Amino acid sequence: MEEVNNIKSWKEIPGPSTLPIIGQIHHFLPGGSFYGRFDVKLMGNLYEKYGPIVRLEGHFGLPPTIFLFDAETAMHIFRNENILPLRPGFQSLEYFRKTYNKRSDAVESTGLLTEQEEAWKKFRSAVNPIMLQPNTIKLYSGILAEVADDMISRMKGLRDTHNMIKNELDMEMNLWSLESIGLVTLGRRLNCFDSNLPEDSPVKELIKVVHDIFHCMDKLECQPSLWKYFSTPNFKRAMKHYEDQIRLSEYFIEMAIKELKDEKKDQNREKGILEKLLEIDQKVAVTMTSDVLFAGVDTTATTIIGLLYLLAKNPEKQKKLRNEIMTAKDKRSYLRACIKESLRLLPVVSGNYRQTTKEYDVLGYRIPKKVIAIVVNQYMSQMEKYYPKPHEFIPERWIVDKNDPLYYGNTHPFVYAPFGFGVRSCIGRRIAELEIETFAAKLIQNFDVRWFGPPIKVRTTTLNYFVGPYNFIFNDV
Repeated sequence: MEEVNNIKSWKEIPGPSTLPIIGQIHHFLPGGSFYGRFDVKLMGNLYEKYGPIVRLEGHFGLPPTIFLFDAETAMHIFRNENILPLRPGFQSLEYFRKTYNKRSDAVESTGLLTEQEEAWKKFRSAVNPIMLQPNTIKLYSGILAEVADDMISRMKGLRDTHNMIKNELDMEMNLWSLESIGLVTLGRRLNCFDSNLPEDSPVKELIKVVHDIFHCMDKLECQPSLWKYFSTPNFKRAMKHYEDQIRLSEYFIEMAIKELKDEKKDQNREKGILEKLLEIDQKVAVTMTSDVLFAGVDTTATTIIGLLYLLAKNPEKQKKLRNEIMTAKDKRSYLRACIKESLRLLPVVSGNYRQTTKEYDVLGYRIPKKVIAIVVNQYMSQMEKYYPKPHEFIPERWIVDKNDPLYYGNTHPFVYAPFGFGVRSCIGRRIAELEIETFAAKLIQNFDVRWFGPPIKVRTTTLNYFVGPYNFIFNDV
């Protein structure tokens, strides 16, 4: 703890300049340093200019916020929060589910994305045994391998004469991700690889809607917005996208439930998550499945693209990985190390956050209650103080001996957190890891992946997205 007499107030925490009445809003307007960006480069600029703690005042729908670039401080705040910490976010989604789209048949809980405290705990406790048991998740490895094989065949057919897939590689990866997560959750193939799949098909429509939702969320959740005071154009678009997402998710869920009722019991078939949850609580099953279809597609697809890019840019690492895949089918330590390293350098989410429920004295300043504390994990993961050679793709750091200077365990445990911290960590982590490991192994087994041209572009909204062109070359091994 800091000496009380030396503690400075919230207002004295360094941060972008303020103006009378409007505060810091000018930084978010066209020409301002925050306008249209919250990427890792901006986070670096904030750190270099203001230091390990940066203040943003609350205004125009945004709560008071601090950015933390110090792992020890992050640990102090996160570990001293309540046993059920507050992780606010997706406020527009919460408004949609609890107010805008309130129905007579609404479930008691609106799901893990929007609930807090006891309501969140009750829902999470109901789904944890199915979503997080390693032995349960491993049962899906066979069917995920089938999806991966089908996607490899599709990719081979999509290549041009230069072995490139120029048209919408991101859509292709999303189709693979949706087919995979659909099979695990619904217990059914969604036919995402149908060569005659029209643009207005439910699967492509769902992928597009999820993209649109995250784009709107960036405007409503991360930028100053007046939607909490009156209906703005972005708010109206978001409500329409949420309606479409619910409609499409319910379409797939109802189709799966109907098929479950119609088919004969197959004792050898592995049940999907929906079917297992239906045996516990139908409303929980529908809500959880809808959330997985919403949050589990884009994120996994983006992770695969990032991993492919880093392996393509580091052919010696790719060769080492291929050798492991070809010779050690069960032991995949280097594969997992490659995935961890790619998530260190190119995570889907830039950081983690909590809303403070008590005061904290950290780094010489007093943090009041009801402040959003954001741990900027992506930038911290690329700081020399935490990782040797932080900008290099070195999967070995995750598997070397503890005495090696590269050993990941030498860094602070609150630096690397692509799936979140503690009880509020991602419930779909084990499923996502199995999907990624299965598909990545198939990709490197079949393709020598190369990249040419300038570095891949990243656009940061609520999530980190890659932006084409995707200059991958997929040569046969």
